[in-house]
Amino acid sequence: MKAVWYKEAKLLRTFIIKIQQGEELVEKLTDTIREIGLDHAVIVSAVGSVTDVKFRGIKAGAKLPITVPRMAVHNVEGPLELLGLNGNFFPDAEGNPDCHLHIQMSKSSGEVIGGHLFTAKVFASCEIMVSELRAEGIERHYSKTGGTATIFIEEEYE
Repeated sequence: MKAVWYKEAKLLRTFIIKIQQGEELVEKLTDTIREIGLDHAVIVSAVGSVTDVKFRGIKAGAKLPITVPRMAVHNVEGPLELLGLNGNFFPDAEGNPDCHLHIQMSKSSGEVIGGHLFTAKVFASCEIMVSELRAEGIERHYSKTGGTATIFIEEEYE
């Protein structure tokens, strides 16, 4: 088994997405990606503030596959500064855009927290830049060994 697989992707169009106060960030972002018609996309930057955030981290000492008992799920009321949102969108087995998002936030104390994002509501503002990718042969599927959905690349090398 090879340790690394890769495939060239090219950046195409870039979109600035503003999600309104009180809206659910993941839901609105995914709906917008679908509305624009992006199959493959990457988040370039994100700033703003969030509240009612649900995210997870992997517990210290966890083994693979990642399962519910091996995750620490956090619910933080906030409001929190949105320092960053990293992630990508690739089609799932049915061809629908599937997102994988990680969030970085700061509390009023300056403490930074983050992890795999499930849900968050926009507090004052949320501005996200998303770039479309040209990347054929890449889909997201569930990995039994990892325990999470991950990208699968059609050819190992190109």
